[in-house]
Amino acid sequence: MKGNQMKFNTWLSVGLLMFVVASSSQALADRTILNVSYDPTRELYEEYNREFIRYWQEKTGEKITVKQSHGGSGKQARAIIDGVPADVVTLALAHDIDAISEQSGLIPAEWQKRLSNNSSPYLSTIVLLVRKDNPKGIKDWDDLIKPGVAVITPNPKTSGGARWNYLAAWGFALKKYDGDEAKAQEFLTRLYKNVSILDSGARGSTINFIQRGIGDVLISWENEAFLALKEYGPEQFEIIIPSISILAEPPVAVVDKNADKHGVRNIAQAYLEYLYGKEGQEIAARNFYRPSDPEIARKYAHQFPAINLFTINDVFGGWPQAQSIHFKDGGLFDKIYVNQ
Repeated sequence: MKGNQMKFNTWLSVGLLMFVVASSSQALADRTILNVSYDPTRELYEEYNREFIRYWQEKTGEKITVKQSHGGSGKQARAIIDGVPADVVTLALAHDIDAISEQSGLIPAEWQKRLSNNSSPYLSTIVLLVRKDNPKGIKDWDDLIKPGVAVITPNPKTSGGARWNYLAAWGFALKKYDGDEAKAQEFLTRLYKNVSILDSGARGSTINFIQRGIGDVLISWENEAFLALKEYGPEQFEIIIPSISILAEPPVAVVDKNADKHGVRNIAQAYLEYLYGKEGQEIAARNFYRPSDPEIARKYAHQFPAINLFTINDVFGGWPQAQSIHFKDGGLFDKIYVNQ
C-alpha cells in the first residue's frame, strides 16, 4: 500500500510538473499585447499587427497575440486612465499621452523623447472631403462658413482628429486675418454654426458623411479621405486640398507600468520600433499615412498632394498651450460652441 501510495505521489508530482511546464509554455505562446489607438487607424493596425506577429515569431519563435481598440483619441486616453490595460498607445496627438502620464503615472513624463520624430512614426494632415462634382463649390476653409453649407466634424473634447481639424481652420483664419485672434475666433464660431452633428470620433463622422449621406463637406484626416475614395470610388467623392493645413503628428508610446505588469515590455517596445522600420513604414504608406522615413516618403510622394503645412509649434506654441487655451473646460472651443 505504501509502495502504491509512493507511486501515486510520484506520478502526481510528475503530472503537476508537466502541467506547470505546459502551462508556462502556453503562457509564453499566448503572450498578448493591447494597442489602444484612435479612430481611423483600424485598417492600418489590422495589416500591421499581422506583419508584426509574423516578424516576431520568425525572430524569436514565439507566437503572440496583438489586440487593438479604437475610438476618439481623448476618450481612449481617458479609458486608459480609468483602467483599460493598454500595453501600447498609438493616439492622435501628444496631449492625450501627456494626460495619461500626468493623471495615471503609467507612462513617464519624458515619453516623447524615447523614439525618433517626437515618437511619431507616421504623419498626416487635414483635408476636405466633398460629394462628387462638389455641389457647394467648396475650394478652401472660408467656404465652410457660408450659409447653407452643412459641415461634418467630430467633437474636439473627445476626438484627436477634431482638435487637428479645429486648429487647421484656426491657422487658416489667422493667416487670412493677419494674426487677429478675435477674427479667428469669429471665423471658427461661424464655422461651427454650420456643424449639425459632433460625433465622439473621426470614424463616426466619416460614417455619417459617407454612409448616411449627412452633410456637404467632411473635415477629414487625409488618410480617411483617401480610404473613402479607395472604398467608394471617385464617382462618389472628391478630396479638396485647402490652401493651408496643419501637419498632424500622431504619437506612440509604451504604457510602461502595464507592459511591465503583464510581462510584455520587450514585445511592446519592439512593436513600436518596428513601425519605424521598412515594413512598418510601407504599411503606413499603403494605408495613406505619410511615412516619417525619408526613403519611403520619396517612394510614395506621388500618392500625397503637396500642401502648405504649418506645425502646432509654429502657430500655437505646442500642445500644452493649445490644449489649455482652446480645449480645456471653459476654453475657447466651449465659448465658440456653447452659443450654437
